[in-house]
Amino acid sequence: MNDGRPLGQPSCYYYSTILEGYKSAGFDVEILRKATTDSIESEEVAIILIEKRLDFSCYVPDGFGTGDCLIISDDRLHIIDFKYGMGVLVDAVDNPQMKLYALGALEIYDSLYDINEVSMTIFQPRRKNVSTWTVPVEELKCWAEEELKPKAVKAYNGEGEYIPGEWCTFCKAAVRCRARAEEKLKLAQTEFKMPPLLTDNEIEEILFILPDLTKWANEITAYATDAAVNHGKEWNGFKVVEGRSVRKYKDEDAIAEKAVASGFKDIYRKSLIPMTEMQKLMGKTKFEEILGDLIYKPPGKPTLAPNSDKRPAMNVADAKNEFNEIMED
Repeated sequence: MNDGRPLGQPSCYYYSTILEGYKSAGFDVEILRKATTDSIESEEVAIILIEKRLDFSCYVPDGFGTGDCLIISDDRLHIIDFKYGMGVLVDAVDNPQMKLYALGALEIYDSLYDINEVSMTIFQPRRKNVSTWTVPVEELKCWAEEELKPKAVKAYNGEGEYIPGEWCTFCKAAVRCRARAEEKLKLAQTEFKMPPLLTDNEIEEILFILPDLTKWANEITAYATDAAVNHGKEWNGFKVVEGRSVRKYKDEDAIAEKAVASGFKDIYRKSLIPMTEMQKLMGKTKFEEILGDLIYKPPGKPTLAPNSDKRPAMNVADAKNEFNEIMED
């Protein structure tokens, strides 16, 4: 039964259009195929395993994971991991998670195959990212014994030092972590002066810290709000209030009827559908063919970014003009 979507689309409760633009991304798939073909092209026999549970508890107490795809040939193990998210670009080079999966796979298959090296590929279609890294088995096991195992045992026993960093992003305890809070509050503990009196070095230091500090502050606010609204938590000095909202029509048909009856006719606004919907309606090829020469991308507002940002630097004079226009608006 057709539920309104174009024929050929899956009709299922679990179907989502989120990956619609990526499911047939030939570019990504071709790169992925090239990255993995080397694992088996020289072998007459290779095995492929999907969603394989991998136990690496001999290095990390109670440690295990699930390998999305494993390709094993005579002397090579290739692990492929699908990353659905697009918020963080994930690189396969020296990736700890991938190395753990490799260790788990070696525990199972190293005695059956004479595996000399492991290739690890991360496929992240929503970021158009296909990343592969290859490491000798001997080097991987050396890392596991000398670096991974001692740290894993310490962490399992609740020992060692808490070191906040970008790895805190997916930690369930990140919001209430004392070490992370102390690190973020270092900036607040600074004796601030008026901005014009700050040195250039101080301003640069603050600019580097602010994004992470702002993110942490928003996480604290979200956590405290959720606890108060959904779990009845009372915070000293704070109360739950109704947020700002905008007025809305109760019944648009009734509104239109009364407005017209009162002599007001120009009550509708007609506008083009959003560009994304237009492209979906026409299809990407037809969209470019019909409307391509009428589409443009205006320059973004000037913003400060660290030198590690991949975007090219703007011309300072152009940036100044853009900034002044924004201030005038």
